[in-house]
Amino acid sequence: MTIAPATLAQTYTQSMLPTAKTHSNTRAWETAQDFEAQFMSSMAQTMFEGIKTDDTFGGGPGEDTFRSMLVSQYGQEMSKAGGFGIADQIYGEILKMQEQSQ
Repeated sequence: MTIAPATLAQTYTQSMLPTAKTHSNTRAWETAQDFEAQFMSSMAQTMFEGIKTDDTFGGGPGEDTFRSMLVSQYGQEMSKAGGFGIADQIYGEILKMQEQSQ
């Protein structure tokens, strides 16, 4: 039986995605995801700085305001989709710090 590479990759990716259900400390996991989302938003913001807007349909202070909101949302969605794996590392460090303080 042969498994299509796309199916194998999708199955592997989905099995690697962390969820709050697999983490015992939900609050620490959410904090780690928020950190990762903020980090990814900062990275995405630099990509959008080089994009010029069309004066006919864009530009102005309104676009600057809403672009920052859009980039923030991009960061949150990328983190929810698995991100870079930073959340897993941060989560582990949070748990270590909690154990040391007790």
